[in-house]
Amino acid sequence: MKRFLRLLLIALVLLAVILLVNTFRFKSKQLTDVQTAPAVPVNDSAINRLAEAIRIRTVSFTDYALTDTTQFDQFVQFLKRSFPLTHAQLKLETINQYGLLYEWKGQNTSLKPALLMGHYDVVPVIQGTQRMWKRPPFAGLIENGAIYGRGTLDDKSAVLGLFEAVEGLLKAGFRPQRTLYLSFGQDEEASGRRGAASIARTLKARKISLEYILDEGGIIKTDGVPGIKKPVALIGITEKGFVSLNLSARSNGGHSSMPPPQTSIGLVASAVSKLEANPFPARLDAGANFMFDYIGPEMPFGQRLVFANRWLFGSLVKKIMSGTNSGNAVLRTTTAPTIFSAGVKDNVLPIDATATVNFRILPGESVQSVIERVKEVIDDERVQVSQFKSLDSNPAPISDPTAPAFEVIHRTIRSVFPAVVVAPYLMVGGTDARYYTDLSPNVYRFTPYPMNDESLKTIHGTNERLMVADYRQMIRFYTTLIRNSQ
Repeated sequence: MKRFLRLLLIALVLLAVILLVNTFRFKSKQLTDVQTAPAVPVNDSAINRLAEAIRIRTVSFTDYALTDTTQFDQFVQFLKRSFPLTHAQLKLETINQYGLLYEWKGQNTSLKPALLMGHYDVVPVIQGTQRMWKRPPFAGLIENGAIYGRGTLDDKSAVLGLFEAVEGLLKAGFRPQRTLYLSFGQDEEASGRRGAASIARTLKARKISLEYILDEGGIIKTDGVPGIKKPVALIGITEKGFVSLNLSARSNGGHSSMPPPQTSIGLVASAVSKLEANPFPARLDAGANFMFDYIGPEMPFGQRLVFANRWLFGSLVKKIMSGTNSGNAVLRTTTAPTIFSAGVKDNVLPIDATATVNFRILPGESVQSVIERVKEVIDDERVQVSQFKSLDSNPAPISDPTAPAFEVIHRTIRSVFPAVVVAPYLMVGGTDARYYTDLSPNVYRFTPYPMNDESLKTIHGTNERLMVADYRQMIRFYTTLIRNSQ
């Protein structure tokens, strides 16, 4: 017994040593040798240009027939009028009429080009919610230090911010060493297939290989993440895939006074219940691991010890993260029933019943693997599984956060926003960047505006707005990024 206790004590001491060694070796990945970015003068005319852009209702719809293309014509003309040097010195190519691809020739043709991108379409304002807006959603009003309107966050501020940066650099006589492409899609909110997908195909057909790509995506989370009080700048290094499946069942119907043991509704409801009761497994190897490598060293000692030793505490990390909707979405392919259709009258048994379930797919899985697992979990031949008519996509490849291109973005963020912690992360939503992954292994997603949990709700929501001071910093960020990408 004494021998056993002695061995147990030695094992515990060794374990403690390993945990402590790993924790003390878990060093910060934040760049410290960073010079503060020079100030960039942004006058009121730049603010007014963004406000004018908001007034142009470039609303895109999945049903293209509903799109008012005159607004898109107006927006393109607005860009040409507002940024004359950009349109005089950069080559502009229109793809599918409203997709915009600019080429800024670099002086060193041996360097791979970089591509900065965004989209200028916006989501519609839900009918009946206009009265809930403090300012009209398409008035482009500037009040109390903020610009109000649909698109101030998603994504016209990034588009206009890039144009302001390029125009300002051209005025200063700047010439890039590396060729830069600017790509702006017209239908990201409706699929991206007319815009980004077509532009990406065009570049691929020309055999253009890019050093890196930067699209919208991560933000500066001003209320931090659990365990870190500092703002955290989140750079998307991948994004989830997407598929919606229909679960359908058919029964004989008839009078509700003589129901069978299970109706078609019951069959489908049972299938949905099985899926919710058997979620996809949680994993830390689909982007979350890289995030923990960056935020873990910035945490207090106890939490740092846990994240430095995920080989031992991985299950604990999964359990804690799974306790919130946002944390759970980072760890697994999510299952979300969104539509249920059945029945026409309260006393008539339905013949057909269908539920639509949306899945956001974690890297390492695929549309096909999701379908196979759904059928396996339901395990009922009476329930048919078919793909909903949606824009299915597999998850994006994970881009390397140790690549030089990531460091350029990291360094630029720290030079403009020195107080933030920079971290790679998995985007649970989708962007146009997914269409460009064949053009570069380095595809990143970041928009340089600070937001907290409350302001995040305004993206695609009510009272979307951007602080004027934050927009000035966005222009400074893009200006600095272009200078650093040489």
